[in-house]
Amino acid sequence: MDIKNKIIVVTGAGAGIGKALAICFAKQGAKRVICSDIDAIKSKETADLIDGVSIEADVSKEADLINLIAQSEAEIGPIDLFCSNAGILAQSGLDAPDQDWQRVWETNVMSHIWVARHLVPRMIARGGGYLLQTASAAGLLNQIGSAPYGVSKHAAIGFAEWLAFTYGDQGIKLSVLCPQAVQTDMITGLDSHAASLDGILKPSDVAQACLQGLKDERFLILPHPEVLTYMRNKTSDYDRWIGGMRKLNRANTNSNSPEEK
Repeated sequence: MDIKNKIIVVTGAGAGIGKALAICFAKQGAKRVICSDIDAIKSKETADLIDGVSIEADVSKEADLINLIAQSEAEIGPIDLFCSNAGILAQSGLDAPDQDWQRVWETNVMSHIWVARHLVPRMIARGGGYLLQTASAAGLLNQIGSAPYGVSKHAAIGFAEWLAFTYGDQGIKLSVLCPQAVQTDMITGLDSHAASLDGILKPSDVAQACLQGLKDERFLILPHPEVLTYMRNKTSDYDRWIGGMRKLNRANTNSNSPEEK
């Protein structure tokens, strides 16, 4: 996909990867970038940097996404690329209350479903379009210390796969962005987490990797190339992979124990 002269929506554009994507797209000559975030002040700050447009939206609410799509297309024009980037992390396991599971599920999974439900038919009617969904390497390899995050990101990738093979013949293109650790507010206090072992990337580096992935129209965009090797190890010997994850889990648990803080 050539970004030049495209109308692009980015959710979670107030900071982190979303902000970096918005800036990157603007530099590449996008016709207009619509910056959306639950924090209206931050999304406007990003939009002001790039002469973009800011529309407040909470992606965990279908009504907000319906409005984001409708307002963007009514006031700016047909959306060429929608980047479902907003996501949240909950560091918890079996102790996670149902409301945490629900909040993570709606933000990390249902937001993608709602965008597709209300935008894909519009795109098909005009000949096609592109969806970029930010998932995580956790959706391929799971997440030590966070059941809601690992499970929701697996589901997000599963839905992306389904969209790709169901609507690919109707002009819908799709990429899934799956980084490991990125220097954002999400990893505050988790610098020594297992997901950081291959290095913590700057959001701008992730945006550049994403830009190349979109140009190549690759389904899977991996800013940390090591993830591909880990995926292959996982599928070649699942039991050995589980053993390795148990080892990482022990190391992560020990490094975060009260005695060692």
